[in-house]
Amino acid sequence: MNVSKGETGVSKHSERWMQLPRNVIAGPGAIRSVGDLCRSMRLKGRGLIVTGKTTKQIAGDIVADSLREAGYGADFLLVENATMENVEKAEALARELKAEFLLGVGGGKSIDIAKIASTRLNMYYLSIPTAASHDGIASSRASIRHDGETVSMQAEAPLCVLADTSIIVRSPYKLLAAGCGDVISNYTAVLDWKLASRLRNIYFSEYAAALSQMTAEIVVNSAHMIRPGLEESAQEVVKALVSSSVAMSIAGSSAPASGSEHKFSHVLDRIAPKPALHGEQCGVGTILMMYLHGGDWEKIRDALNTIGAPVTAREMGIEDKYILQAMTEAHKIRPERYTILGDTGITLEAAEKVARATGVIE
Repeated sequence: MNVSKGETGVSKHSERWMQLPRNVIAGPGAIRSVGDLCRSMRLKGRGLIVTGKTTKQIAGDIVADSLREAGYGADFLLVENATMENVEKAEALARELKAEFLLGVGGGKSIDIAKIASTRLNMYYLSIPTAASHDGIASSRASIRHDGETVSMQAEAPLCVLADTSIIVRSPYKLLAAGCGDVISNYTAVLDWKLASRLRNIYFSEYAAALSQMTAEIVVNSAHMIRPGLEESAQEVVKALVSSSVAMSIAGSSAPASGSEHKFSHVLDRIAPKPALHGEQCGVGTILMMYLHGGDWEKIRDALNTIGAPVTAREMGIEDKYILQAMTEAHKIRPERYTILGDTGITLEAAEKVARATGVIE
């Protein structure tokens, strides 16, 4: 039964539904079990693997071999960017090859293309990340470039998530640190959600909020243990990212993990000549927005710094003027999602005061 939902995640009927991955496998060598996992899920036919040129060599070929050993057909679509054009290419190729399911193998781009294409095709898809840089690896939302803008789209959650930590730990450490920033941003997202519930009567789930906040706290409290080259670090971050995705599924929206700090990041994506990683920008945004909330922004800053994620504009490689512009324009992103920034945003003077007080700009 399908029910339509509004931006708040409240269904037009009294029922509420959630989508969760049926299986989450995280550990060394997990990728080699994809064929057996597909058999256990009773999938049939051919699988279309959406991946990049580099990630094909790192993981895609292993996935194809595992599928073929289990009796499946396996084909590739190589992509560079998460665009609607590539989504349409994936759809067309899946139809041409008569594929029965899709697999997103790589970073967020490949997974998001597989996510949207499989939803439009009414097929299952498997998420096989090669890096743990954001919570999109298990969520039901995707970021796609369309008409020159990056838009967040609702999709289906993956049937399964296979996170091979022996591959993830070999990816650049800054990607893992960015994943921590994305999880830590749940702090201000939940505060924004609570504020919207009080002031705008927006639906609020105590359970989803508690899970989202607990996930952020686990990463902050484990900051000193998250280090380059440690497989345990990769496992911890993957679990946190999946838990964050589950919180969104329970809520029926991205509200538990996306608030004013994500709006800030989205503006930077548009205006900065060379934006930083999504999780890096969200982490810095969390410092700024926690200050506005009157919360413990120093704790956020110190945890990110301990992990090795950027905490200043300089460390992100973004000029101060773009930080200030993003702070003053962030309220315009998804205006239906009420946050600490309100309907009118903050002034340039206020933005500069916050950014200097937190050390984000000098």
